[in-house]
Amino acid sequence: MNIKNYLWVFFISLVPIVELRGAIPIGASLGNEWLPNMLLCIVGNLIPVPFILLFIRHIVSWLKKTRFSRVAEWIENKAQKNSAKVMKYASLGLLLFVAIPLPGTGAWTGALVAAMFDMRMKYALPSIAAGVVTAAVIMTLASYGFVSFLSFFNM
Repeated sequence: MNIKNYLWVFFISLVPIVELRGAIPIGASLGNEWLPNMLLCIVGNLIPVPFILLFIRHIVSWLKKTRFSRVAEWIENKAQKNSAKVMKYASLGLLLFVAIPLPGTGAWTGALVAAMFDMRMKYALPSIAAGVVTAAVIMTLASYGFVSFLSFFNM
């Protein structure tokens, strides 16, 4: 067991856009065992969520008053673009939005949408966590199944 490889996937899962959707396949390609790889990616992906839920509105408000107002506009537009998908079904919508491993979805965007539309943490956090776990299972099955399939040709 190479600890360095597990640390890589942990830190990759913290990164917005990539999140665990990118970290799990990378861990599989590095030869990480599936269960610790998946669990580390789940933890890494969830660490930023409470901070996003608590502070993003304040950060966006502050950014609007600085020369980074375009960044604030981009964040608000990103939340607005995805809000209809999420807010239509509230907690279940948020869970499904985070769970589906497609570009532009995930814990960071889900937390952003929930925070910008004042979804309470006690509803948003469990929905996002369940979505992250679901996405992790999907990505683990896809990644390790695919890696196993490729290893079939390396007889």
